[in-house]
Amino acid sequence: MKLIVDGRAVFATTGGTPFDPAKPAVVFLHGAGFDRTAWRLQTRWFAHHGRSVLAVDFPGHGWSDGPALSGIAAMADWVATVIEAAGLESAALVGHSMGALVALDTAARHSGRVRALGLCGVAVDMPVHPEMLESAKANTLKVQELMTFWGMGNALHKGGMVSPGLWLRAESLAVLAGNRADVIHTDLSACNAYKDAPARAAAVKCPAVLVLGDGDLMTPTVKARPLATAISGSTTVVIPNCGHFMMVERPDETLAALKAHV
Repeated sequence: MKLIVDGRAVFATTGGTPFDPAKPAVVFLHGAGFDRTAWRLQTRWFAHHGRSVLAVDFPGHGWSDGPALSGIAAMADWVATVIEAAGLESAALVGHSMGALVALDTAARHSGRVRALGLCGVAVDMPVHPEMLESAKANTLKVQELMTFWGMGNALHKGGMVSPGLWLRAESLAVLAGNRADVIHTDLSACNAYKDAPARAAAVKCPAVLVLGDGDLMTPTVKARPLATAISGSTTVVIPNCGHFMMVERPDETLAALKAHV
C-alpha cells in the first residue's frame, strides 16, 4: 500500500488483506536500519482477525522516499501524520527497538491518535557504542555485523530457528546492507540522543504491553523496568530463550503477547 505523507511516498504492507480504515488499526514500526518486513510473521494474523494493518517503512527505509528522519520526536510526528493520511482517527502502535521509542513518543505527544501500545525490545535509553556510530557514519560492514551479532539471542547462534527456511543472521545482514549510505547512522544517532523516554512513559494514558527477551543484549530487560513502572497499568511479558529480535526469533510468543493487548 502506498500513502503520500508530507509530499513523499510511504510504503506499507497490510498483512495480506485490503486496508479498511473502518476496522481497528494496528501500525507496526520497525527498528534502526530495518524495514516493514520485520513484522511479516505478526501482521497476517492481525489482518485476518478483525484489524486493519499497516507495517510501514520509515522515510528513507525500504521502499519509502527519503531522507531518513534525524530524531525520535520527528519520527513520532511523522507517525501521527501517517495515521491521519491513512484515514484513521487512531491506531494501536507496535514498535521494535527504535520503533518502540517512536511509538512511546507518539503516544505521549499525540495521545488522541494512539489507542494502545506494544513496545518490543524497548529500554529507557538506547546508547550506541562510539565504534558503532563511527562505522555507521563511514558506511562500513562492521556496524551491520555488530547489529546482527548482538541482536540475535544466544540460541540462534547455535541454530534452532523456529521458522522453517529462515536464516535470521543472513537475512538481517541483507536488509541492513540494502540501506542508503546515511540511514543506519541517522537511526543509531537518533536512538543514542533520545533521553525523553522516562517523561514520555509517564505521560502515556493508553493500554500498553512491553514485550522483552530474557537474553536481549541490546535492550536488556532491566533497562525496560523504569518504563514499565512509569506507564500506568502497563503489562510486561518476558519471552524465554529470546534475544532482541523477538518478533522473528519467537514469533508465536510475541504474537500472543501483542494480540492480548492491541
